[in-house]
Amino acid sequence: MAPRAPSMFINKLALDLEFVIALALGAAAGLVLLLTSPLHKRTAITSWVALAAFTLVGAFSRLALVAQMARPAAILQGIADLGIVAVSLHALIAVLFRLVLPKVGLRTARIVEDLSSTGALITWIIIWLHGQGVEPGSLVTTSAILTATAAFAMQETLGNVLGGIVLQLDHSLNVGDWVKVDDVSGKVVEIRWRHTAVRTRNNETVMVPNAWLLKNRFTVIGASSDPDTAWRRWIWFPINVQHEPAEVIEAMEEAVTHADIANVLKSPAPDAVLMEVHAGYARYALRYWMSNPRHDDPTDSQVRSHVMAALARHGIELGVPSEERLISKDNENRAAWLHDEQIKRNMRALKGVDIFHPLEDEELRQLAEHLVATPFARGDIITRQGAAAHWLYVLAKGRVELWAERDDGRTHITSIDAGGVFGEMSLMTGEPRRATVQAATDVMCLRLNKLDFERIIRQRPDIAEEMAKILSTRMQQLDEAHRAAHVLPPKQGGGDVVDRIRQFFGLPPAPSARETRTGR
Repeated sequence: MAPRAPSMFINKLALDLEFVIALALGAAAGLVLLLTSPLHKRTAITSWVALAAFTLVGAFSRLALVAQMARPAAILQGIADLGIVAVSLHALIAVLFRLVLPKVGLRTARIVEDLSSTGALITWIIIWLHGQGVEPGSLVTTSAILTATAAFAMQETLGNVLGGIVLQLDHSLNVGDWVKVDDVSGKVVEIRWRHTAVRTRNNETVMVPNAWLLKNRFTVIGASSDPDTAWRRWIWFPINVQHEPAEVIEAMEEAVTHADIANVLKSPAPDAVLMEVHAGYARYALRYWMSNPRHDDPTDSQVRSHVMAALARHGIELGVPSEERLISKDNENRAAWLHDEQIKRNMRALKGVDIFHPLEDEELRQLAEHLVATPFARGDIITRQGAAAHWLYVLAKGRVELWAERDDGRTHITSIDAGGVFGEMSLMTGEPRRATVQAATDVMCLRLNKLDFERIIRQRPDIAEEMAKILSTRMQQLDEAHRAAHVLPPKQGGGDVVDRIRQFFGLPPAPSARETRTGR
């Protein structure tokens, strides 16, 4: 290889124009990368250090010229030119792929940047060799055996490189995709020459060789190119075989469909299916569609909570294999004691409700006998505005929110904490629900039906008037809450409250004031 003669330099202490331009462009590209994002800091600093090193080599070449050492000076200058242009090309390509192309909406994988940088570097080396009087073709011919030996020794590395290229060319895997590789599930954060980096939900980064991905099966859960990602999840429940499948499926589907659960899509709608029947239990699956694969376990937990609460409300029991079922027998005294304790708890809950204050203890006990424990999970719609439901709920545990439904959405009215009651107007007058009630937490309600209360009011029709006064006060309070929320209160039924109570329960009309005075 013949070194460049000293006559190629305009002056012993002057820099080549190409050298200055390449150095300036490389330094500017590094500065742009550094100022744009901290993520590019490493590339910028590496470029500056490399440019400084090759600039120092160029300075040594000038000193060699001053010392009349033409051949070493030419070699050093050639190394400096080669290195500075190579580093500048790498920095400029980084600016192009990381800053310029994303601005115009073109995002590429990191391996495309690496390939472009390598291609530009190889092209520059060929041009540099040609400028040094060396034909690249002669080097390839004379080193064929060495090249074959190196390729054989690096076949695994080359397989990884080719695997990364193929994965990018056919778009089977892209940065941002959620994938499952064997027992690893996570998000693709980077595709490099040798490996693909997958970040799990535990914030662990798993390096998967590209050659392995090319040869084996992997699952793309959610593609980054698809904005409407929907991933179907299966939640399993063992149910006692004594329950009708239609009843179980309806309860499970309504539990998720009517609840507001984060990351659960309304469309496609959730569905339940009976998958297997075993000795003692049937295996059901609740299938729902998730919008964000990152939150799989927390969302599954929320769905299970809603379904479990719905099954309990419908009296549907979980099943166990018959050979493992435990059978216990309580004596009559213990069963009676447990029943009496439950009645006492129900009576305490009823005594805290103002509309039941006119009732005697025996009457409260009769109602307590018929209270039904009704659990709801957080987010469940307990009752909807306008619905016809002839029962009330005593809130034993938790908190509920009252909402006013409108054409343009719904507005929050007020909250009810444990010890409160709602649905009393529907129980006493048959009036449709005046607001939508939603569980703000997991709640336990005690439900009282009209038929159970009807026995009491028929025995003592006179309590209708006292209860009417309490209901009127509660209606005024609810109307004030509507107005405070800037919502028009619902229209009330016509007639006096006491007359509406008597009419709803089929009681004779209350005597007028004149009839009372004359004794008629």
